[in-house]
Amino acid sequence: MAEIQFDDFIGADEAKLYNDDGKVIRYGLWGDGVKRLGGRQIDGRVKVKLRDKEGWIDAGALGGRSLLEFYFIDVGQGDGILIKTPGFRHILIDAGYPRRSQNTGKSGADFVDWKFVKDYGLDAIHLDALIASHNDYDHYGGLADLLDVEQEGELDAGSMTVEAIYHAGVSWWVKPTGGRWLGEMETTDDGKFLVQLLGNRTHARKVTREGADPILQGEWRDFVEKLLVAKTLDGSSTPISRLSRPATAIQSGTSLHLPGFAEASDTEPRVEILGPVEHRVNGKPALRSLGDTSKNTNGNSILLRVDYGRVRVLLTGDLNKAAQRTLLNDYEGDRLQFKCDVAKACHHGSDDVSFEFLQAMEAGCTVISSGDGEGHDHPRPRIVAASGQTGFVTVERDEVITPLVYSTELARSISVGRAVGLSLDEGGGVRELAQNDFGESKLKYRERGVGALGETNGETLLRNTRVMTRLIYGLVNVRTDGQRILAATMNEKDGSWAIKSFSSRF
Repeated sequence: MAEIQFDDFIGADEAKLYNDDGKVIRYGLWGDGVKRLGGRQIDGRVKVKLRDKEGWIDAGALGGRSLLEFYFIDVGQGDGILIKTPGFRHILIDAGYPRRSQNTGKSGADFVDWKFVKDYGLDAIHLDALIASHNDYDHYGGLADLLDVEQEGELDAGSMTVEAIYHAGVSWWVKPTGGRWLGEMETTDDGKFLVQLLGNRTHARKVTREGADPILQGEWRDFVEKLLVAKTLDGSSTPISRLSRPATAIQSGTSLHLPGFAEASDTEPRVEILGPVEHRVNGKPALRSLGDTSKNTNGNSILLRVDYGRVRVLLTGDLNKAAQRTLLNDYEGDRLQFKCDVAKACHHGSDDVSFEFLQAMEAGCTVISSGDGEGHDHPRPRIVAASGQTGFVTVERDEVITPLVYSTELARSISVGRAVGLSLDEGGGVRELAQNDFGESKLKYRERGVGALGETNGETLLRNTRVMTRLIYGLVNVRTDGQRILAATMNEKDGSWAIKSFSSRF
């Protein structure tokens, strides 16, 4: 557990932090922690430190409590979710592509770094659980950045520890004939199953060694090797485990929880494991084959439900229609397991989704982790519409309260300026050029496409150049006290929050 030193918490939906001149310098959200800087009130305001700024806040806006918080991180194409519990335990699920493959140069690791260093004022990152929902690079790549925190020059934390690491089992292996594959499959009367699954820490060490047969392949192997050097807070090697829910547990109605998150309390949620569903084939654990390679990596994502008080949040990875149809069959008679107040949309808003599964979720709020790549074209219009159509409807005073549909890409915004001058440092002094002095001068640049491993060269006339002056990431905040749910995105103009709230129906 992170050693957080907050004296108080914001109890209002939004609170303004003022400087000594009465100017607003920051906006705080419900549940944000503050450090009081003296107890004396002046004109009804108290001096506090909110994140990295000191200022004055209305005393009536304080008196809140620590909340369960979900940060749906804008990682471009991919997923990244940081969960902070009321007791300040942290679960990180995915983190997008690695920083070197991001056109912004940022991955989910940067947000986690900011949270611990800038918000909490710590010099180290500590996670209670790190989860790779499945073995696609746009999900686990950023996790590798975080495991290399000391080597990542732009990350401020000095170290990173994690108490437990989890994965879905389906892995990239070196194919005997060359290339990569998902390993051996076996066919039974009940269909085809993936049986070459990554297991615990001992197994991970075995299948990453040179000369191993089978051996993990490529970036996935590199990632698992980084998992093997991760340490817990007490300095021991971090346990590595495969997460799944046995079909027998579903049939018997037995609950299965993330270790350490089995009992809900005032300060901790319960995290239930709903998928992937594990079968036994010839005595070995097996996951159902759902079709081609991409169907299998996405469809066998880890599926979790986080319960806190009356609130239920469903985290779906990259589940596709084939997986969802299988889950509906596996949970026949117990589909209430999928009902939720908040859902992380499956597969970035892809339309490879079961409408019946969306109906089973009936989410009051859907968050789509949509990417920036036009080739993916996410979120698809039909899925945005379907997420609203199948969502839980609440109307008050002729106003739609739910369903809500958020998209991280749509929540992102930038400010753009134009080049009007240039300062050249020439060693002995600075030479200033105005725009009309640019002539035919060109700006050379290197551009990285979304998820690309390499960069392409380009150039443009300097007089035509536009400059990105500010970027607001499309982070979607979801917070709850176990009854009420708040969803918020930041406004580009002044850093205030666009807020919607609703109550759990459970």
